Formats: sequence, structure tokens, C-alpha cells
Amino acid sequence: MSSTILDGPAGLVEVEEGVKIIPGANAIITSLDKVVNWSRESSLWPMTFGLACCAIEMMTTGSSHYDLDRFGIIFRASPRQADCLIIAGTVTKKMAPVVRRVFDQMPEPRYVIAMGSCACSGNIYDTYSTVLGCDKFLPVDVYIPGCPPRPEAFMDGLVKLQEKIRGEHMKWGAWR
Repeated sequence: MSSTILDGPAGLVEVEEGVKIIPGANAIITSLDKVVNWSRESSLWPMTFGLACCAIEMMTTGSSHYDLDRFGIIFRASPRQADCLIIAGTVTKKMAPVVRRVFDQMPEPRYVIAMGSCACSGNIYDTYSTVLGCDKFLPVDVYIPGCPPRPEAFMDGLVKLQEKIRGEHMKWGAWR
């Protein structure tokens, strides 16, 4: 990061695009969008919905070896405390309404990650009982392919979601 001193009476220092610091005053000048998006991306609380073998990889990623806490990601067991739904595994037609109900119980703004080939596209299970991708009944924000995806791929998907949250505009107001 390079900082630039701007010309002007205040002597503002631009840290990054849209973020300026007043030297000696311990003050930051930025937009409300940047502050809200920074707080959301830095405290992502996913609701885990492990349906099959991808859930094992999701649990592995939450272990101390990979340490998701450093990204501000803390798994929640209640949809009312979560802002991201991770669907890990094969979704059957019998289970799809339950997943949708959990999604509907989450507060806005809410995000969805489809983890694994089964959640993304149904994988090889082209049968009467399998939903061919959870995007048939939910708005998916990030797809993480693989059978099952490695913890590194899962972490990359979480970082991609954080980048998406960072770029949102006016999603925090009641007039959006």
C-alpha cells in the first residue's frame, strides 16, 4: 500500500482509494459503504448445512490447522445469527424445502455458498430425487467446485465472498 499526501488545508493522507487519514487527529474519512462493507466482510458468520461428504472438508477447514477465525469467520448453529449459508453436499428434493426454510430465517443481507460438485450441479446423480444444483431454489453467490473440495478451495471461496461483499453499494439501507 502506498500512501499519497494530498494538497489542501487539511493535509490528508490517502491510504487507499476512498480512504483518507487526517495525520495527528486519529481520524479516518471514508464513505459509509466502505465502513459497513468492511465490518460485514470482517465478521462473516456462516450457517453450516452439511448434507454429505463435503461437510467433512468444511469441518476440517474450521479446525485449528486452517484457523478461519483470523478471517473473522465463526461458524454459527442458528440461522438467526448467521449471514451466510454454506450448502455442503448433495441436496435431495425432500431436503430442498428445509434448506430454503433455513435460508428464509436468516436476516438480510444473506449470502449462499454452494460447496462441492453436488451442491453446484448435482454431480453424477442425475436421478429423480436429486436437485441438480442448489441454484434451482436459492440465489447462490459463490460456487466452490470439487468432489469434495479441499480446505484451500473452500477458503478461497470464502475470500471471494468477502471480495463480493467489499464491492457492494447501498445494500445496508432500508431504501435499497
